[in-house]
Amino acid sequence: MKPLKRRARRGLLVAHVSVSVSWLGLTVGLLTLGITAFTSDDPATAQAALRALRIFGDWLIVPVALAALLSGLILSLGTPWGLARYRWVWTKFWLTLIATGLSVFSLRPGIHEAAERGTADIDLVIAPSVATATYLFMTAISVLKPWGPTRRGRRPRVSARSVKAVDERSPHRTA
Repeated sequence: MKPLKRRARRGLLVAHVSVSVSWLGLTVGLLTLGITAFTSDDPATAQAALRALRIFGDWLIVPVALAALLSGLILSLGTPWGLARYRWVWTKFWLTLIATGLSVFSLRPGIHEAAERGTADIDLVIAPSVATATYLFMTAISVLKPWGPTRRGRRPRVSARSVKAVDERSPHRTA
């Protein structure tokens, strides 16, 4: 992919950080509602929490998860970080892909089942807890950028410019 221009890269970075933070906040909200629905002694409060969970599940989980995945993918492919050049980017990509899949194919259906039953089980507490921990971990590795380059990232990258520069300095004729 062609490198992003500075303005596009910065705009996409702001969008990616914003949507990723939104995903983290949404998950904390889902966790709060899940705990409320699971632990409340008041049936009206539990029902209200389940209805709110369903609204968030129907309207926010999928678009926010897909936006985080897509913006991160475009950002990684359009910058020198690359998708598979650094372990932290590669790890973050796979965790985001897994979290998106689990949000779409496991969390949403679980929320729907609980809302239809009218009772919450511990899964509505465990799933958002694991997701929150995962998103906090991804945030930490985004900031700290641990782990060096992957095998692909360690390969010497030869560009046309660097080959030409070596040829110009060489006293020997090159083809």
